Amino acid sequence: MNLEIPDGLGDLLRDFTVAVLKERPGDLYDFAVDYFTKVRDVRKPKDVPMYIIVEDDDEAGEPDRMAFKPKVSSGRYARRQSVSAERYNPEEDEDEDDNIIYPKTDEQRERLTKTVSGILLFRSLEPEQTAQVIDAMFERKVTPGETVIHQGDDGDNFYVIDSGVFDVLVDVKGEDQPVHTFDNRGSFGELALMYNMPRSATVRCASEGTLWAMDRNSFRRIVLKSAFKKRKKYEDLLESVTILQNLDRYERMTLADALQGRVYQDGDAIIKQGDDPDGVYFVEEGHIRITMFSQDGTETDIGTRTTSTYFGELALIENKPRTASVYAVGRVKAAFLERECFERLLGPCLEIMKRNSQLYTMYVSN
Repeated sequence: MNLEIPDGLGDLLRDFTVAVLKERPGDLYDFAVDYFTKVRDVRKPKDVPMYIIVEDDDEAGEPDRMAFKPKVSSGRYARRQSVSAERYNPEEDEDEDDNIIYPKTDEQRERLTKTVSGILLFRSLEPEQTAQVIDAMFERKVTPGETVIHQGDDGDNFYVIDSGVFDVLVDVKGEDQPVHTFDNRGSFGELALMYNMPRSATVRCASEGTLWAMDRNSFRRIVLKSAFKKRKKYEDLLESVTILQNLDRYERMTLADALQGRVYQDGDAIIKQGDDPDGVYFVEEGHIRITMFSQDGTETDIGTRTTSTYFGELALIENKPRTASVYAVGRVKAAFLERECFERLLGPCLEIMKRNSQLYTMYVSN
């Protein structure tokens, strides 16, 4: 089957991705409906999306789309077609090659771990995957005036800034216009790898600096494929939770994308009685122990739970402090849903949760 990619599809997807990275919506599907409705109503093409992610999400921005337009020469245009046609589907990727490891000192690993943990793309990765990201990054020294990436080129690497000042430039009528400056922090280059699109801006070094780079294949294998695996894993977990069987496929998928993996060791307090509620937890692996303090200060065990159960919803439903403590028994893996996502994403199940919480309250009061 010969499929032709419509003109403008790549730009449309890039613009939408930028909007998602800036707004960080809790419900991606509702956000997409609103976004594309506005695009249709305005009927103006989005010419130059900024693909930059900075350490501080509030600093992420886009240039004036009416003023900036990417330069496309005849030579570049041929490459644009070939790159856009190349598509990556993590579900079809069965390549399980050994992980690439570039040696690093303990100091470099510690510094890079801290930097990577603040980057939006990597926040949902589990510790093992974060370690793979750090292993796969290689060091690149740069000098003043050196161009790291050039607008219109194919995407080869994703970059994390270790040190140095970097200017972001967009071609406007044949002249490079500055639209952003990185000062010793930030990252860039991910969208060209995610969507196989040419670079939408030029990044040039303004001082001596150091970058950590990850190649296209490692980026896809670790970031994109792990995101797919995470969604599938959490969808399977949610399907096993009886209370969530009323969710349709898209609701379950949205909920899976919002979950964050957390790991606890034996004896760790997952939640503490009296604390303000921060979210709800789903037990992925292991066992938990539930306790309550009586009026005389004695802490008493009131139950245990295991895989495919949830806890922490009572305080959210009643908008009150935690009424019990939960401890890990052995190693526990849990999927965490933040408070602001709870009511919106679990709306179809909220009434059942309320009934269950009332039964729980009656049980502990007796």
